[in-house]
Amino acid sequence: MKPTSTFSAQEASAARTTLEARMARTTFEARMARTSRALGILLFYVCFCSTPLFAQVTKGENDYYKMVTLPIPEDIVLEVGGLDILPDGQLAVSTRRGDVWLIKNPYMTGSMRPQFKRFAHGLHEALGLAYHNGAIYAAQRSELTRLRDLDGDGRADRYETVYTWPLAGNYHEYSFGPLFRNDSTMVVTLNLAWVGYGASLSKWRGWMLEITPDGEMTPYATGMRSPAGFGLNTDGEVFYGENQGDWIGSGYITHVERGDFVGNPAGLRWTGLPGSPLKLKPEDVPDSGLPMVEVAPNVPDLKMPAVWLPHSIMGISTSGILADTTKGAFGPFAGQLFVGDQGQSKVMRIFLEKVNGVYQGAAFPFRDGFSSGVLRMVWGKDGSMFVGMTSRGWGSTGPAPYALQRLEWTGLTPFEILKVEARSDGFEVTFTKPVDRNIAADPSTYHVTGFTYQYHSTYGSDIVNQETGVVRGVQVSDDGLRARIAVDGLRKGYIHELKLTSIRSSGDAEPLLHDVAYYTLNEIPSGPRMELKTDQKGPAKTENRTNQAPKPKSKRVTTQPAEWKGGPDATITIGTKPGLQFNLATFDVKAGSRLKIVFDNDDGMMHNLLVVAPGSADKVGEKAIALGLDGPGKNYIPDLDEVLFHTVLLEPGATEAIYFTVPDKPGDYMYVCSFPGHSFTMRGIMRVVGR
Repeated sequence: MKPTSTFSAQEASAARTTLEARMARTTFEARMARTSRALGILLFYVCFCSTPLFAQVTKGENDYYKMVTLPIPEDIVLEVGGLDILPDGQLAVSTRRGDVWLIKNPYMTGSMRPQFKRFAHGLHEALGLAYHNGAIYAAQRSELTRLRDLDGDGRADRYETVYTWPLAGNYHEYSFGPLFRNDSTMVVTLNLAWVGYGASLSKWRGWMLEITPDGEMTPYATGMRSPAGFGLNTDGEVFYGENQGDWIGSGYITHVERGDFVGNPAGLRWTGLPGSPLKLKPEDVPDSGLPMVEVAPNVPDLKMPAVWLPHSIMGISTSGILADTTKGAFGPFAGQLFVGDQGQSKVMRIFLEKVNGVYQGAAFPFRDGFSSGVLRMVWGKDGSMFVGMTSRGWGSTGPAPYALQRLEWTGLTPFEILKVEARSDGFEVTFTKPVDRNIAADPSTYHVTGFTYQYHSTYGSDIVNQETGVVRGVQVSDDGLRARIAVDGLRKGYIHELKLTSIRSSGDAEPLLHDVAYYTLNEIPSGPRMELKTDQKGPAKTENRTNQAPKPKSKRVTTQPAEWKGGPDATITIGTKPGLQFNLATFDVKAGSRLKIVFDNDDGMMHNLLVVAPGSADKVGEKAIALGLDGPGKNYIPDLDEVLFHTVLLEPGATEAIYFTVPDKPGDYMYVCSFPGHSFTMRGIMRVVGR
């Protein structure tokens, strides 16, 4: 099965035929077009030229970064596990099916389509790939393998084991890599097993290992739960990405150095083995539920994340990490990191800085809408970004089971927050274009909210200790590119949401393409504080925001109403199936009848079920995403009249029944999961028919 976004040869031929037909206009139509053009110009002047302000067309992500889908032959299942570019420009792809493919002309230059050739096969779920010194290296479940083409025919002749590690046989024992560092040593990461919690059932599971090309292994760091993505920054330092789970309140990226403990204690069971750079034991890590920043001073070697990625807001399943080394060929973000998300089919952007020797920085939205779950990214020779995807068994908002796309910068500079830097009394925000200085100088333009997560053995965490900061003053640079804001209520070790919804560019009043940043404040720098003008000081008190907004009780009734003496007229049980779908696509029910819906979340992800008014599913989904930090406390249920009935957000394995009277008006009432990104694929129809 091929991705739904690719085009067949027949479709391409039909498109060419349609284009030729359009070009074959009659002479009469051409004359009419010239006449219409003259009338159009006249109409423009009559209708618009006397108007002082013109209606502005808001640009979207695709105007700046265009997606190009590579067509994949129908007989190739390209569930991407690894990507790299070869010196000759070919794209090398490893797959979860155990193949390695070489793709010629992945840029689709000229009229030639990409050409696929299988380089290697028979590997065990190759979830990483790297080219180095004439060979391709791939991490299988239980070994790091070197693949060599000895006769130059484009196929591997020799499969060499570089290093092996044991397996317990648990399905969750994924292995990732390798990543070559500047000294030609490699690092690989080993996923924990899953037995209802993360477990290190075999040696070095939950670790990052350092391996030389000669096969010498040194344990490097531990505390990893599901380390699917890692990469180098522009200084050659290693960062890895983590996914929410036990001991992991939300996704994040961490700067990893030798001897670090990065959070999950399962891998600490092996610290007594020769070569371990740590002595910490699992029992040394308290399961208190306090924020990580409060636990870290009492746990030697515990490394705080460099940048947190708020769960469901900035992704749900952190994947590849790619530093922008394109020197401007990919836009204005040179030196920053791009981080993929498999579950929400998107790529985020990270700005990093070092304060007091510690990495910290800001996460920004960048580009969503990929065809499947983003797992790997790599730079092409032209500075475009190749993105490899897969979703089988893991679920993603992109509906295709796999895909390969290329992201091209169109040459237009988006109006974005370029970076956020910490200051002694707040932050300095830099933009890609000058801002309207009058708007930017108003403290009420900026909204800052601090929050964090619990550090405990429970799977994930709610947002905790959420407080709104007070913006005391603003200084805008003369060129309009920077705004320094003084904020009361900053907290070390906390994530700070900066919302700049009202900011506009200078001259054309363009809104920010993405108006939010999430800054992880591990250290507060020293330095002079801002001098505040008396008339610029903000409000005197901090206004706390709460996550626990009450839900309308009438929309969620979980016990059978007393007046239903004979019970419900019908009971419908709905579960899930792979690919972010309900297992029941549609059902019929009589108008005005008494209905019981049992939602059984038998998936590995959190879901809810909302019955919504006809035609409102898209609106409900978009409003759920817009809840931002308030989403978890509201179960991602927006306060809309279109939401008719709902469950709460259910953990994996949980079940809830709701009771309601079916609307009297016949029609198609959709039921959706409103967890961010799910509503666009996870839908069904309650068809209400006449009595």
